[in-house]
Order: sequence, then C-alpha cells, then structure tokens
Amino acid sequence: MTEQIVIVGAGQAAVQAIDTLRRQHFAGTLTLIGAEASPPYPRPPLSKEYLAGTLSAERLMLRPQTFYEQRAVTTLLGRRVEEISRREQRVRLDDGRSLPYDALLLATGSRARPLPVPGADLPTVFSLRTIEDADRIRTACDGGGRLVIVGGGYIGLEVAATLSERGMAVTVLELAERILSRVACPPVSAFYAAEHARRGVRIICGARVREIVPHPDQRRVRAVITEAGEVYPADVVVIGAGAQPVIELAAAAGLACGDGIEVDEYCRTSDPAIYAAGDCTHHLSLHYGRKLRLESVDNAFEQGASAALNLMGRAVPHDKVPWFWSDQYDLKLVIVGIGTDHDDIVLRGDPTRRSFSACHLRGGELIAIESINAPKDQLAARKLIAARARPDPLRLADPEVTLPAAC
Repeated sequence: MTEQIVIVGAGQAAVQAIDTLRRQHFAGTLTLIGAEASPPYPRPPLSKEYLAGTLSAERLMLRPQTFYEQRAVTTLLGRRVEEISRREQRVRLDDGRSLPYDALLLATGSRARPLPVPGADLPTVFSLRTIEDADRIRTACDGGGRLVIVGGGYIGLEVAATLSERGMAVTVLELAERILSRVACPPVSAFYAAEHARRGVRIICGARVREIVPHPDQRRVRAVITEAGEVYPADVVVIGAGAQPVIELAAAAGLACGDGIEVDEYCRTSDPAIYAAGDCTHHLSLHYGRKLRLESVDNAFEQGASAALNLMGRAVPHDKVPWFWSDQYDLKLVIVGIGTDHDDIVLRGDPTRRSFSACHLRGGELIAIESINAPKDQLAARKLIAARARPDPLRLADPEVTLPAAC
C-alpha cells in the first residue's frame, strides 16, 4: 500500500502530480524536494515576460505557498537528492537526511546544454534555465550593447525578440541551415527569419562557434569567433544550444536511461516503485507509436497528472497529443503534434498577413500543425489529430474552410 510518496524535482510536472494526488484523495504523506530555493515556477516566461521585466518573481510562481500548506506537502527546497537506495526505498539528501518512500516520482527536468568552446565560462556568457539566469542576463543587458545568441531555437529566438525590444543589437548564430530546424517546417522557419530581420535582428545560419574571446580585462566578452573565422563583436553572449535531460540520479540508481529516463505508457521506470514525468522522460507515445522526449509545459502537466493516477494504482495510460508554443514579438506560434515523419505539408492562409498554418500530413492523416496567430486552427487541430482525421488537401488549403470542415 502506498502511504509515502516522495517527489524529486520541483517544476510543472511535480506540482501537477501533487494537485492530482490530493484531488484524487490520496491521504498519505507527500514530500517535494527541489534543488532551487525558489518555490516551483514555469520556465517559458523566463525568456519572455520575466526577462522583459513585465512579470514579477511573485507572479511567476506556479502556486502560492498556501497551496502546499493546505495540501499538507512537506517542501524541501534548496536541497538535492544525492542517492536513491532502491533496495531500502530511501533517498539521501545533500544535508545527510534519509527519507523513506513507498513510491518515488522523478521530475528532475532538463538543463541547458553547455557549449564546449573556450571562453564559454566568461562572466558575461549566460545560459537561461533559472530565475537567477534571467536576472543576470537582464542586468547585463540593462545598458544596451551588442548581444550574440548561440542557437536559433525557441529559447534563442525568444531571447532575441525580448532583448532587441529592450535596445540590444542582436546577432543569432545558428549551426543548422535554418532557424527552428528541429521543431518547425521550412516555411515557418523562413517566416520567422524574415520577421526577426525586419526587427533588426541579424541571423547567421551554418555558423559553428569556435571560441568566445574575452575582453582584455577578462571580466566580459569581446567577440564570438566561428569555425569559418568570422568575428562577431559582443558585450553579452547567451547560449541557447538546446537542453538535455537530468538523468544522473536515475542512472546512478541503475534505472534504464537513454535519451531521458525510460518510462512506459504508465510513467513507470524499470523499477515498479519509481515513476518519472516531464522533460526528463523518454516515454512511449501510444498515438505516434514510438518513444519521445518532449521539452514542453503541456507534456509536463499531462504526464504529471498521469503519473499521479498511476502512483495510486489506477493504471491510466499517458496518451496525449503534445503541443508547444513560442511567443516572439506579437507572434504566437503554436505547434500541435509531432510532424517529423510527414510526407506532405499544406499551407493554410498567407504568411504575408502574419496569420497562417502549416499542416503536416502522413499518408493523408493530419499528424501535426504549426500555426502562427491562427488560434482557431490550432484549437481544432488538437481534437482532429487525436481522432486521426484525414482532411481533403484542397479544402485544407482554403483558409475560408474551417479545419473541421476540411476533414
């Protein structure tokens, strides 16, 4: 019988698991352990509203302190779990404490991928993963100047949009031949490249960074140099080279790990007493028939809820169509589904009007959609993709025909 649940990691997946457990009348003890001293908060605003200074730290928090108090959750923040003893079913903390568990939920998330080049450790070179990171970047950019961002994915482009509007002269260096290459199709990449250029952001693709050169005072950067020998002057550098799952604790405990902590459709790891949820998991998608690792608030929310139900013995499979979003300037990109295996893309609407969708088809089935300022399309797509809808391509391409009517 499960009476003591310990949750390691204090982000969206952990908070949703707590909320679900108590809503489903779990009456046992709940302990939340988080490495950061801050209460749980969402990551996406860090590159947008929080970095811009329009969202306070207090408003950023996922839940007020009373949420945890009212649900009788013991919160151990600013503490790290050093070891999981699976045989004894205990976790050992960095302060020497040892806590027992009947069931353990790992929600350890992901970390910013480091850039292994000389100069990456200079004082004005940053990654963006925590509140403290965002605070340091904002402070470094308060006086304006030249900003070089390494990486043209979500984080890199969101930071570019936010800080260019705060007066920084921004250059984005992207290793691939187009920005957003991992998440978006070529028409969407081209649209965002043009939008950033229109706002004064310089984007250089096919650029591999060789080194970051310090200023003679060694307290700041002077330039970023690529493998091609091109020199990009910089006062501040932000590295947005992707994220990697935090799996060291799980791997050291002998749990199966690959591109994340391996879990089945019930969020179970290779140890039946240990579950995992969120960015750290490599999980089975029943809808797509393959394993995925998703860096997504929506997935963390849904998988945290699924893990909670399974921790209570409900045997509920996690089978949700994922979605993602990115806010850049006045543009909202929403991606529903996974479109990497498409064999056709149908555009709805006119990119020059700054509202359109790219529909991904595979064998005639709608498997994903990328929408820019097209809320009706992305909302309809969530149900249609889950239902494996097969739209008529000609009607799908007509923006005057609603997405459901095209199927």
